[in-house]
Amino acid sequence: MPGDAASSDGPRPVSGKGAATRAVILETALASFRDRGYDRTTMRQVAEAAGVSLGNAYYYFGSKEELVQEFYAAIQVGHRHRAADALRSRDLVDRLRGVLHAGIDEMAPYHSFAGSFIKVAISPASASSPFSPESAVARQAAIGLFREVLAGSDARPGGPLARDLPELLWLAYLGITLFWVHDTSPDQARTRRLVDTAAPLVGRLVTLSRLPVLRAAAADVHTLLTALRPRDAHR
Repeated sequence: MPGDAASSDGPRPVSGKGAATRAVILETALASFRDRGYDRTTMRQVAEAAGVSLGNAYYYFGSKEELVQEFYAAIQVGHRHRAADALRSRDLVDRLRGVLHAGIDEMAPYHSFAGSFIKVAISPASASSPFSPESAVARQAAIGLFREVLAGSDARPGGPLARDLPELLWLAYLGITLFWVHDTSPDQARTRRLVDTAAPLVGRLVTLSRLPVLRAAAADVHTLLTALRPRDAHR
């Protein structure tokens, strides 16, 4: 929105009272996202609701997009915390199912504004896109979680596709998230059923990735991912 951004090198490191103020601004912004929608939320409105000056709000967050990146970071921390129990299992299907459900649990409070927000995030030019340079830290954290899902399991992915599997699982998770955004069933029960159905299927596909007959197809997938992935993505 015009006048709703300021020059910034990213969120400022803070401690003590500054950290508390920063947290209040973020919580206020998230509440506004839920209640008013992403498009109708402005930095000025967030500052007023948080009880701080507009300049103070901009000191901690240079733009509304920086608030979104902080939201992404908080979601990743919460997702990993919720996934801890699932990661105690060695069974790949159990680990994957648990981590996917944990992600839905973490996002659940924000379902009401997800529909309006996705219109912004889905734009290739948006800093809020999961593929944008600005989203690199959150993206890499999410891929890292799926890397942990695979590494701690009793499955042994093989072939040229093995190194790409964490990223492929993250892409699949984005697809599930998009389904969740549009899921109007009570408590998004249809998304839950999708996860329960998809996890065993993915587990079988990971096992099949070791078969020599799939190596040519796996190499093609790797080539495609290399061409499409953001430059910051892990290889």
